Amino acid sequence: QVQLAESGGGQVQSGGSLRLSCVVSGYHFQTYCMAWYRQVPGKEREGVATLSSDGRTVLAPSVRGRFTISRDNAADTLYLQMDSLKPEDTAMYYCAIDSYAESCWDLRIGPPSVFGYWGQGTQVTVSS
Repeated sequence: QVQLAESGGGQVQSGGSLRLSCVVSGYHFQTYCMAWYRQVPGKEREGVATLSSDGRTVLAPSVRGRFTISRDNAADTLYLQMDSLKPEDTAMYYCAIDSYAESCWDLRIGPPSVFGYWGQGTQVTVSS
C-alpha cells in the first residue's frame, strides 16, 4: 500500500523559509512523477512543483526563484525548499505521486486528477 507522509509545515514570517518533506513508503515502481500541490479553503488545489524519475522539474510561475523541489532517493523522501515566503503562500501543502513519469508535464503542472496517491497535507502559514 502506497503511503505518503508530509511534514515540515508551520508558521513563519514573510521573507522566511521552510522545508517540507514527504516520505514515501510502499512504492515499488521504477518510474514516477512526484509533485507538491497547495490548497486554500474555497479554492482549487494548485500545482506548485513536479519532479520526474527522468530528472525533469517544473515550478509554478508564482514560486520560481523562491522554491526548489528535490528528492533523496536513498531516503525515499521528496522535499520542497521554500525561501522568501509570502503571505500568499499560506495554504495546506500536499505531496502526490504517480507511477508514470509522463504525468510530469514538460512546461506546466497538470491537474490533481493526474496523480493516484496523496498525502494528508501539512499546513504552511506566512504572516506579514
